[in-house]
Amino acid sequence: MAERLKGKIAIVTGAGQQPGATPGNGRATAIRFAEEGATCVLVDINRDWAEDTRALIGGDALVVQADVTDETACQAVIAQTLDRFGRIDVLHNNVGLSKGDRATPDLDADVWDRIMTLNLKSMFMLVKAALPSMRARRAGSIINISSTASLSLRPTVTYKTSKGAVNTFTQHVAGENARFGIRANAILPGLIDTPMAIERRAQEQGRSRDEIRAERDALVPMGFMGEAWDVANAAVFLASDEARYVTGVLLPVDGGLVLKRG
Repeated sequence: MAERLKGKIAIVTGAGQQPGATPGNGRATAIRFAEEGATCVLVDINRDWAEDTRALIGGDALVVQADVTDETACQAVIAQTLDRFGRIDVLHNNVGLSKGDRATPDLDADVWDRIMTLNLKSMFMLVKAALPSMRARRAGSIINISSTASLSLRPTVTYKTSKGAVNTFTQHVAGENARFGIRANAILPGLIDTPMAIERRAQEQGRSRDEIRAERDALVPMGFMGEAWDVANAAVFLASDEARYVTGVLLPVDGGLVLKRG
């Protein structure tokens, strides 16, 4: 079978991951992109974590350590990619944060700012920096990781709000740039078995990982949580030429969770 991303240059933010028993969405996506023939630019605030991902995928992958909440760092990510490879075919915005979120009357304003900056503003700054080169080539695929939390009732305010804004931002970028041959789509993961989801909850709640997994599995109509590979496979499709006529889409990868929650 032909490699679906052969020859493409793909930036993946959050390409490293915190320690855990399962891969995170960013690492899994980088691995799948590489398996399908893409050359990856692995962006993470933690260089060691990104280097671990590079060791897994090999090839000509470039590691860029960057804090994507800083606009100068976002511009440097794009500049280093263009300097090394001459173009950007795929921009995959994967970073996200929910730690510290609270119900509206209990939320500190600085936590709101921190979550909104990482989840939303970082995407804007990277897209802004990447668009000139994509427009000049009249080609490019932008993939933003949102969440089914954007479509359902949540006990906390900021994560849901930020991901709802990611949806709107993605649709705007899609409409604004369709005439330049640039596509923009969002993936909305549901309950996924990643270190960010499982390890953090186990630590914060003082419960076993298996207990948390069983609880989350029971919430999904299909009876089990997804894996990062499910998110990564959706990203491969959206990055590929198979999706050449797909833009402005909000794609749930959730085992039917949105159907259940309404």
